[in-house]
Amino acid sequence: MSAFFGPLDSDGRVSARQQTRVASFLISAHGALGRRFALALPLRMESAWQTELNAQFYNQSEIVSLLLRATSWTTDLALAYLTAAWEIAWLPAPVERIPDHSLALAVDLATLAHAVHAGIRPAALLPVEANPNDPFSMALRRVEFESGRLLQAQIMFLKGEILLPYRDTVSTALERRHVQIRKLWCEMLEGIDISRSENGAKA
Repeated sequence: MSAFFGPLDSDGRVSARQQTRVASFLISAHGALGRRFALALPLRMESAWQTELNAQFYNQSEIVSLLLRATSWTTDLALAYLTAAWEIAWLPAPVERIPDHSLALAVDLATLAHAVHAGIRPAALLPVEANPNDPFSMALRRVEFESGRLLQAQIMFLKGEILLPYRDTVSTALERRHVQIRKLWCEMLEGIDISRSENGAKA
């Protein structure tokens, strides 16, 4: 297995097979985040941390829209069962020992978003000879850039004063999500002959 996309075509573009699998995973993850942010949006904002939800929702939507348009799609029969497994992984899992149910769900959402944004580095899969002007390559770099920016919101929330009484609980939940996302990401890449046990999967 290679550590990067490949073999590239004569124009330095990633194969449609690899594009399809990686884009499908990213769309599933960011699409799930978008849906959950949308559902978490309150009719009336009562806490400071809720003001970030609206921006996060639109950012996730933009990532999904970009990948849908920049990817060269091809038939991938394995996606039928892979997508089902991915979607199950994104389901809410309220953090235990936080009595406020809405806050427990918010923590779970933030830990999932943190794991996706910090643990998945799709642009790191591009070899140096990849065509920098290819839409898919540019999209992956944009996704990684946006993830780095969005990550700051999750860090601020998870380290905020409102969660100080639950610091150990939050840390445990965060580690669990990172392990889960790392496993799914690496398994998906191995299915398209890419071995990334470390890069793109670190918490």
